[in-house]
Amino acid sequence: MPIHLIWGDDAAARDRAIDALIKTLVDPAWSSINLSRLDGAEAGQAAQALEEARTPPFASGGRVVLLQRSPFCNACPTELADRFEASLELLADDAHLVLVNPAKPDGRLRTTKALQKRIKQGLDHEQRFQLPAVWDGAGLRQLVERTADALGLQLERDAIDPLVEAIGNDSARLESELRKLSLRATTINAALVEELVGGLATNALQVGDALLEGNAGEAIARWDALIDAGEPALRIVATLTGQIRGWLWVSLLEQQGERDVAVIAKAAGIGNPKRIYVMRKQLQGRPAKRFLSLLGRLLEVEARLKRGSPPEDAFRDGLLG
Repeated sequence: MPIHLIWGDDAAARDRAIDALIKTLVDPAWSSINLSRLDGAEAGQAAQALEEARTPPFASGGRVVLLQRSPFCNACPTELADRFEASLELLADDAHLVLVNPAKPDGRLRTTKALQKRIKQGLDHEQRFQLPAVWDGAGLRQLVERTADALGLQLERDAIDPLVEAIGNDSARLESELRKLSLRATTINAALVEELVGGLATNALQVGDALLEGNAGEAIARWDALIDAGEPALRIVATLTGQIRGWLWVSLLEQQGERDVAVIAKAAGIGNPKRIYVMRKQLQGRPAKRFLSLLGRLLEVEARLKRGSPPEDAFRDGLLG
C-alpha cells in the first residue's frame, strides 16, 4: 500500500503521471468502483479519502483514491493531521492514496515529516513536476524535450527553440501543440513548428529583453500581444519595473566589485541566485544609467495608463516616445 505524493506547478505533467498511474493500477472493467476522484478543497473530502483508502479493491486490480488539492502537506489542520497519521498503517493492501498539490510540501508540518520518512524508507513515492522560470532558457528547452519524450514524439533539434519562443513555460499549451504537430508528421522540425504554432506568445520579461537590446519594434509587438491576450497593462508595467530594477542592482553591484551571487540576489530581490549568472551575460557592457532611464520611462507609462490612455498609446508614448 503506497501513498503517492505528486506536486508541482506543471499541471500537464502532473496529469500525465496521474493518468499513467491509474492505467497501471486500476482494472478498467472495475474503475467505476475502484477509482475515486476527490477534492481536498471541499469540506470533508480529505477525510473521506483516508476512509476510502482503507477499503480493499473490489474484484481484480487495485484501488486508487485520487485527492486533488491535498491539504495533508500544506496547511493541514490538527484534527486532520491526527487522522492522517493514524491512517498510515491502516490503508488497505492494493489501495493507493494519491495526494496531488501544485505547491511544494511544507517541510515544517508533522504530516509532511511523517510522509517524507516513509518515502525515504521506500514505503511511499514522491514525484515532482515544476515548471522552469520564464527566463530559464535551458530549463524551457528541457521542458520541451521532456514533454515530447513523454508523448512518444520525435523532435528535431531545430524545433526546440521555436517552440520555446512561441509557448514559453505554458506546459498545457505545449502538450496540445505537440499533439497537433504529431498529426502532420512523425518527426517534428522547425518548419512545421513555424507553420502550425501560430500567434506571438510572450511574457512581460520578453518585453524587457527587447528593450534591453534596443529593439523597439520587438518590444511593441510583444506588448501588443500581451494586451491582446488580456494581460492587464499595469501588471505588465509592474513586472517590467521589477525586471529592470533587478538589472540596475546587478549592474551597480558589479561595478562595485561584488562577486557573491547570493549577496547580489538578496540586494536585487531575486529569489533564485542562479539567475544572476544569466543576468550578468545579458548586462555585459551596458551602463547602469541605461536602466535608470528605462525606469523613468516606465513611470511615465504608468502615469499615462492611470490617466486613462489606451495601453498601446501609453507604451509607445511613455516608454518609446
